[in-house]
Amino acid sequence: MITAKSILRRVLPLKGFCYRTVRWDKETDGVIEVVLERRKNAKGLCSCCRRPAPGYDCPRDVRRWQFISLWAIAVFFLYQPRRVQCKRCGVRVEHLPWASGKLQLCDALRVFLAQWARLLSWQEVAERFAVSWADVYNSVKWVVRYGLRHRDLNGIQALGVDEVHVARGKFWSVAYQIDEGQRRLLWIGKDRKADTLKRFFCRLGAARCRQIRFICSDMWKPYLRIIAKALPDALHILDRFHIRKKLSEAIDKTRRTETRAMAKAGLSPLLKKMRWALLKHRRNWTPKERRRMRELFGSGLCSIRAFLLAESFEHFWTYYSPTWAGKFLDAWCVRVAHSRLDPLKKVAATLQRHRCLLLNYFKAQKEFSSGVVEGLNAKLKLTLKKSYGFRTDLARKVALYHALAKLPEPKLTHSFF
Repeated sequence: MITAKSILRRVLPLKGFCYRTVRWDKETDGVIEVVLERRKNAKGLCSCCRRPAPGYDCPRDVRRWQFISLWAIAVFFLYQPRRVQCKRCGVRVEHLPWASGKLQLCDALRVFLAQWARLLSWQEVAERFAVSWADVYNSVKWVVRYGLRHRDLNGIQALGVDEVHVARGKFWSVAYQIDEGQRRLLWIGKDRKADTLKRFFCRLGAARCRQIRFICSDMWKPYLRIIAKALPDALHILDRFHIRKKLSEAIDKTRRTETRAMAKAGLSPLLKKMRWALLKHRRNWTPKERRRMRELFGSGLCSIRAFLLAESFEHFWTYYSPTWAGKFLDAWCVRVAHSRLDPLKKVAATLQRHRCLLLNYFKAQKEFSSGVVEGLNAKLKLTLKKSYGFRTDLARKVALYHALAKLPEPKLTHSFF
């Protein structure tokens, strides 16, 4: 016959302890109480050094720890913890294999809550399992700290570095591992300064830095400088997303300048409501936008010329040879230099300054790009939106590591998830 005690022995075996009784307590709104006792002749373990030690005394107070609910019925462990006389640590409370510290939650429940906190908001998890929000937060923080201490950082060959906007005037630097088959958050640092990223490479270690072959980033100067010093042998690949962003900004700036000039001269507003059509790829145009753009192609407007030049640059990413990609880049920059479009000229000058880093994309055979980084950034921002109630940066960091770092969890006899 299967009983609650046999299920508990199977799910959570406790070395040196046994389940004495399992009872239904009607006085406390119907909860299941599991009374634990230590086995005969079993020595207690010191909670600090985990070494066997003789007993010192046994307090009369009975402590309660909440366990995972059974059929939506709260389950509590009851036990009188004794104190032991450790030769190294002195008088200490004995180590309890089902709980850590002074928290009133079993370790199995803390892991269980942390796993659900990846799928639901922390407030929803607290409501579903009849615990407080602080219990969920402390459980996630405990699992994250364990994961950060036990994660394996060896074998990293590709990194992605970027900055994310967290709040008004506040940026964080983030580093990801973007190897094929292993994409995760590695590190979060406040600000986006050179010292911030330098701190990450110092923590990573010189030996691991030498193993890195590829790194993706944007054109932020402090990042470029620190990456060149910390990873001199790695192939540095520039961010394709931000290059497209700079081209779009140049088109938009040209459109605004031309619209103001036409309004000042009293001409008809040909570019009215055309902002998004100029920033889209032509395959994404609506029928109305396609018709209007067809009418404007022969007008000779600066905005149209800027759009066509920016669109022609997309052919750059179709090459496979760094040599031919470099020739296309040089020819495109010459065309822009004769276009009399100052915003695009600045973009072309920027691309020429970073010519070698742009061609590294083709030297890496297009295996790595910032698309993975931007995808992880999207998940990061979604996690921050779900954590809008957090008031401290520590809570935000805990949530991000928990959601994106793929950290190992404390090992239990039975997996509850």
